[in-house]
Amino acid sequence: MIDDLMPAGVASVDTFEDFDVPLPPEEEEHVAKAVDKRRKEFTTGRHCARLALGRLGLPPVPLPPGERRAPVWPDGVVGSITHCKGYRAAAVARTADIRTIGIDAEPNEPNPDGVLEAIALPGELRMVAALGRATDKVCWDRLLFSAKESVYKAWFPLARTWLGFEDAEVTVNPDDGTFTARVLIEPPVVDGFTLDGFTGRWMAREGFVVTAIAVPALTT
Repeated sequence: MIDDLMPAGVASVDTFEDFDVPLPPEEEEHVAKAVDKRRKEFTTGRHCARLALGRLGLPPVPLPPGERRAPVWPDGVVGSITHCKGYRAAAVARTADIRTIGIDAEPNEPNPDGVLEAIALPGELRMVAALGRATDKVCWDRLLFSAKESVYKAWFPLARTWLGFEDAEVTVNPDDGTFTARVLIEPPVVDGFTLDGFTGRWMAREGFVVTAIAVPALTT
């Protein structure tokens, strides 16, 4: 599914099943004492990422968690990994093509009680209610959560700072499968790029909602 949301230059791999494959020592130490669920999602997510690196013609390297548990990608590569019950995915690209990637997948089910109120701004609450009145085929509250997760995953590798749920306002377009995110805090400028917002894509398929952001590299 994730491949349908990605532009040219991004390699992605997803799966609805878990892979029982050995981990390199640099990764094994982070899940040696983890519960089975955590180990499976970590292992399969990393396996998808290495397969995606192979599609870029790159070798399968360790991808240990780094700052704020984000994967440490090889030099010259950006990427993102997501996992939820029943689905794992990874997307990678060369920095010559893509500046940053953020992906997230969630079950197409309502958020647990209290989550929407914790993550949504007043305008987003009104948007979710209006979208829900138009169609109930998409759990719009869960899609909003997923979009905000993708925003953070795209933001952090560039800004290297925290971005809270309240620090970005998401607008979902139900007609063309896109969404926009407006950053509400003072935006940093990274290598001439002002991080004041993102544009992404979304889908609802196979019982999941999936969101993705891929920012093209600056061209001269």
